[in-house]
Amino acid sequence: MASISKNANGRKTIQFVSTDGKRRSIRLGKVSQRTAEAVKVKVEALVGANVTGHLDAETTRWVEALDQQLANRLTAAGLIEERDTATLKIWIDRYVAQRTDVKPLTLLKYHTTSDYLVEFFGANRSLRSITPGDADEFRLAVMHRKVGRGTPNERPVSENTIRKHVAVAKVFFNAAVRKRLISSNPFADLKATIQPNPSRFYFVTRKETDQVLDQCPDAEWRLIFALSRYGGLRCPSEHLALRWDDVNWEHNRILVRSPKTEHHAGGDSRLIPLFPELVKPLQDVFELAEPGTEYVITKHRDTNVNLRTQLCRMIKRAGLKPWPRLFQNLRSTRQTELSESFPSHVVCQWIGNSEQVAVKHYLQVTDEHFSKAVQNPVQCLHESPRKTSQPKLSRHPETQEMQAPATRCGIVNISLLAEAGLEPARSIRNPGF
Repeated sequence: MASISKNANGRKTIQFVSTDGKRRSIRLGKVSQRTAEAVKVKVEALVGANVTGHLDAETTRWVEALDQQLANRLTAAGLIEERDTATLKIWIDRYVAQRTDVKPLTLLKYHTTSDYLVEFFGANRSLRSITPGDADEFRLAVMHRKVGRGTPNERPVSENTIRKHVAVAKVFFNAAVRKRLISSNPFADLKATIQPNPSRFYFVTRKETDQVLDQCPDAEWRLIFALSRYGGLRCPSEHLALRWDDVNWEHNRILVRSPKTEHHAGGDSRLIPLFPELVKPLQDVFELAEPGTEYVITKHRDTNVNLRTQLCRMIKRAGLKPWPRLFQNLRSTRQTELSESFPSHVVCQWIGNSEQVAVKHYLQVTDEHFSKAVQNPVQCLHESPRKTSQPKLSRHPETQEMQAPATRCGIVNISLLAEAGLEPARSIRNPGF
């Protein structure tokens, strides 16, 4: 709780205990008792927000409308952020600098979206002045950008790429809301969930896999490709994290360390079988490894090297056209393949995703599925075996008219037929409820 004190000159001061246990003061000067009481209520709300992380909208608006002098005093007392941080570039740079917990790739995404925001709104744009309508216009601006501008591969930005930038913008502005720099997130209503895109699915057949493997320049590249296609590993993070100690030759298992999901409970690693397709590529690299080598992949560990570009060259040398999402579709192909033989929860455990994600982003309908459907007739679940007799139908006049079509269909729902008994039978078409 805060309190109001008054000195001999009539100047008022609000005193409160901050979250660190220290007693702090905010000098108001010569103001009315009513004004002092109003500020006291807001100070109490700010102190509570420092504990709960939530500030009501009314107090947030009050903070935004404060004159600079009182805002500086609240900042000095540790209740609100400094006003200078409420400009776009200063705030985003400060936020990104604090995120030492995220992966380098995530930081790269932060910087890219930050550049887009600053380019569109301006570096000195006040956070409080950005409205939901402005957020809509930013989304449209990103949509009209081009990927590979000025090259033969120039193309529009995909819907999922737009959503990723919106998602990062939401992160920036949500943090500003929690710091009470703004009252609401202008990007809150924009869609940011990544959607499946079936047009970018591609099933990499075993024949195509063999063709690409033949074009790999060395044993390590053959292993990288095999681990993606037959092990379902994420490239490059899970490949580069693989150690020789993780390969259990005796029990035919591999421990896959997953930097991408390690922040989730139990997501730091998973066990996969030492699939037969992985044995020879692993053995080939093992035989070439120097004694005491820790990591499986050694020659291609440079993270600045674009593995995707190199793989594109190999695919073209194999006489094939590079498919969309090169490494992602290798994982997708393996999950689709394994799902034909193993329960879905088992396959998801091996691949390292959830069944919901698998259905939306990984599992594919292949040409082989169509071929099997044409060759193997599927028996209707309700169809009675040919040698079994048809169920006896009611002889009631009201139901006899249904007997002929039901017999032709071979499917009869007995519960729909009125039975004659002690009570008079009612018409099916007019149950009389």
